[in-house]
Amino acid sequence: MRITLVGSRHFGVTTFTMLREHGVEIARIVVHDNEDRLAAAARAAGVEVVVQADARFVSAAEIAPDSDLIVTAHSHARITREALAVAKLGGIGYHPSLLPRHRGIAAVEWTIKEGDPIAGGTIYHLADRMDAGAIAAQEWVFVRKGETARELWERALAPLGQKLLGEVIDYARIHKTLPARPQDEQFATLAPKLSDARH
Repeated sequence: MRITLVGSRHFGVTTFTMLREHGVEIARIVVHDNEDRLAAAARAAGVEVVVQADARFVSAAEIAPDSDLIVTAHSHARITREALAVAKLGGIGYHPSLLPRHRGIAAVEWTIKEGDPIAGGTIYHLADRMDAGAIAAQEWVFVRKGETARELWERALAPLGQKLLGEVIDYARIHKTLPARPQDEQFATLAPKLSDARH
């Protein structure tokens, strides 16, 4: 299984490590910033690094040829339809909410702001609409009283993302396909950036 990983920061690095532990071939890393810690980790491991020409998008040319799957990990760039078509199975990402609830860049902050007693994580198929693709895997966690968004992310949601991504990757390796069930649009809510959000 050949994977192109698009990502950044700590979650990008932990995803890179997890994928290597699952025995998949990481054909290429795509980053928006050449100085990002994911780029450094990839170079140290001898994996090709490509820097996006446009931080908002990942183009077809930036995906490794013969990729089976695109995985995003802490990337806010849209993977274009042409880029998704390069990979046999398309692409998946991790969203730290129980999609379709809290679609958007500040899902964890909105979980806290709304006082949700339960949070969760979703592996979803990358699609034209942000965070709206079919669900490949999903699991919930409790939110502790008084917990901040950062605490919830670090304690529960980041580790859950690694676990779910690993499970979906293993499924894809065995079945040569990805689980998929559509999101129920009647429950969709948006989680736009909060002016005071710190994440």
